Amino acid sequence: MRPPQWCRAVPPWGDRAVGLGDPSEEGIVKSYEETMRILEAFDLTGSYRSAAALAGCDHHTVVRCIAARDAGRGAAEPAEREHVADAFVTKIEEWVERSKGRVRGNIAHDRLTALGYTGSERTTRRAVAEAKKRRKLGQGRVYRPWVTEPGMWFQYDFGNGPPVEGRCTQLFCAWLAWSRFRVVLPMWDKTLPSVIACLDTALRRFGGVPTYALTDNEKTVTVDHVAGIAIRNPEMVAAGHHYGLTVATCVVADPEAKGGSESTVRIAKADVVPTDANLREGYASYGELEAACVELCDKVNARPHRVTRRAPAEMLLEEQPRLHRLPDEPYTLAFGQSRTVGRTTPMVDLDWCQYSVPSELRGEQVWVREHGDEIVVVHVGRGGAAEVARHLRTTPGNPRVDDRHFPPQSAGPLRRTPTARSEAEAEFLSIGMGAHRWLSEAGPVGVTRVRAKMARAVALAKLVGVKRVDWALGHAAVMQRFDEGDLESILDHQDRATPGPHHRSNEATSLQTGTAAWDGFGQC
Repeated sequence: MRPPQWCRAVPPWGDRAVGLGDPSEEGIVKSYEETMRILEAFDLTGSYRSAAALAGCDHHTVVRCIAARDAGRGAAEPAEREHVADAFVTKIEEWVERSKGRVRGNIAHDRLTALGYTGSERTTRRAVAEAKKRRKLGQGRVYRPWVTEPGMWFQYDFGNGPPVEGRCTQLFCAWLAWSRFRVVLPMWDKTLPSVIACLDTALRRFGGVPTYALTDNEKTVTVDHVAGIAIRNPEMVAAGHHYGLTVATCVVADPEAKGGSESTVRIAKADVVPTDANLREGYASYGELEAACVELCDKVNARPHRVTRRAPAEMLLEEQPRLHRLPDEPYTLAFGQSRTVGRTTPMVDLDWCQYSVPSELRGEQVWVREHGDEIVVVHVGRGGAAEVARHLRTTPGNPRVDDRHFPPQSAGPLRRTPTARSEAEAEFLSIGMGAHRWLSEAGPVGVTRVRAKMARAVALAKLVGVKRVDWALGHAAVMQRFDEGDLESILDHQDRATPGPHHRSNEATSLQTGTAAWDGFGQC
């Protein structure tokens, strides 16, 4: 007969033990605290039954806990048992592999039931989840930490930028691996001249050239793949030789190989591209987008990096001595697309639009590129590269012309300059500018007998003097007097004009009768 509850032995740590002396508790997994009490009681007594009586459990539980401890495993861990789904594990793994980890547990349960499976759907779901977990671990990629070397690697990638003036833009994102220094540049497109121009700008912000550049397999870098070997773009190879830079590409569809530039793209798009998250407004011009990219780079390069705990701008000062020297001049393709200036008309074409260049460069090769809202023309001569023209972007059919690029304008259909082609014409034009003005005004109004009137003016110049006739011809042109005898009439009027001071009447010296007698008119 078991003693009553009030007289049962109570262990010093309390009466929280469950299943006191009950053999049915054998399958129950004890908690960590209960297991430690059992082990402590056995170490104290050295007897299974005494430890069970002291711990308030069955002696079989004490045996199991001591055996688990001696085997080197946790006594509180559940023992491994066979499951009803173990016989069908191979078939479950086959279904998981065929579906690439997408098969559902209820579908697998229906199929297993048709094969004689007698377990519950819950057990099937657990077995399917374990199979998916094993497949994921088997196919998961294991990363080795990348220990970078100063001056060795930099990466670049592209991201979609915000629209500017209804036109899409791209973001060039570069990342210097050791110092974590980032450069973000806007660009209109990903053509080869634009890419090389951004590369040149990024390298100059780095202050030198690293040994390798890692990027994607864009057509500007890799033109084809043959048997897994990347075939490089010859122009990119030539640009790499110019800078002393080896351009390498990662495996196709493997963005994880260049996580630094991918992270730079993510940061740039989160900060520069207007979204509901950053509440940034749109950009009115390309210049505003450039200023936003510069502000972003200054911010991320000045704050400590989460890995190095140092500012990238500070680490760049240490890395710059390990970088190679930059060439003084950029690679010519960075200036844009090559164009040949017209030999008769100094204009170049870009995107079906025409832009003027200095006339001294007719027949020369120049480089044209689009920078923001402007078109920049560069000429590479003996003294190096020099910007020769800059225009605002225009539309087809509306050429941009700078008058400074052309010599003085020659005579056109609305602007003619008198030029002597005979002795008579030379003799008339030698009178002076009045003769030039008279002939220029007489022609458009259809004056008749012009040559006879010119000869008459030459004769008058010999009689009365060249200066007087030149003055009279100028006045005749201004007053549109081209008839017969008009020139003589103007000269006669000049002769009759009396020289000397002009006298004007006033109230004190005038002989005009005054109006004082009318003062009282109309008054009483």
